[in-house]
Amino acid sequence: MTAQTTGQKTQTSGSTEPGNLDDLLDRLGEAGRDGDDGKVSVDDIWHTIGQRSFGPLLLVAGLVVMTPLGGIPSVPTIFGMIVILIAGQLLLGRRNFWLPGFLRRLRTDRDRLDKSIRVSRPVARVIDRLIRPRLTWLTRPPWNRVIAGVSVALAAIMPPLELVPMGAAVPSAAITAFGLALVAHDGVLALIAFAISLGGFVLVGTQLL
Repeated sequence: MTAQTTGQKTQTSGSTEPGNLDDLLDRLGEAGRDGDDGKVSVDDIWHTIGQRSFGPLLLVAGLVVMTPLGGIPSVPTIFGMIVILIAGQLLLGRRNFWLPGFLRRLRTDRDRLDKSIRVSRPVARVIDRLIRPRLTWLTRPPWNRVIAGVSVALAAIMPPLELVPMGAAVPSAAITAFGLALVAHDGVLALIAFAISLGGFVLVGTQLL
């Protein structure tokens, strides 16, 4: 993923949040389709998902690192920075999220994104059949801020875990689960995400300390 200047945008923000993981992949597939240079920017994705949607933004950041795109050097670090910025703003009580221009201009190949979506689609459909609204209070205030705080900590350990083969997959899995829990209002999934988070912190302790 490289920083390049994006062209004039005609895409508008999504008016509704994705309803499940398969819906999110559909939106990722639409991101940047109006361009003719074969590239997709963070800004394209951000506008397609919705700039005020904490759950979907958290979900897509974690999901990207879990796909083949996560194997590209610096991608876990970049999306870790995005999670820290977005989750940090939720902790501060902001409702409209902001990202700096240099992050929004980062781009990757359309073919790589399409391949990642194809690889993720079968798993997404299985997961969507398992999730549903449960223990919904765990996905609402003040618990969404607890999730945001843990997500910041998870994102902070992603850069050093790039030194460990597939190491960033553990915190990114937890971030993905938190995002999906918020989208589906599934508190049971949020509890699973907390357990995965603990595994991520243990991994840092055993591998890097």
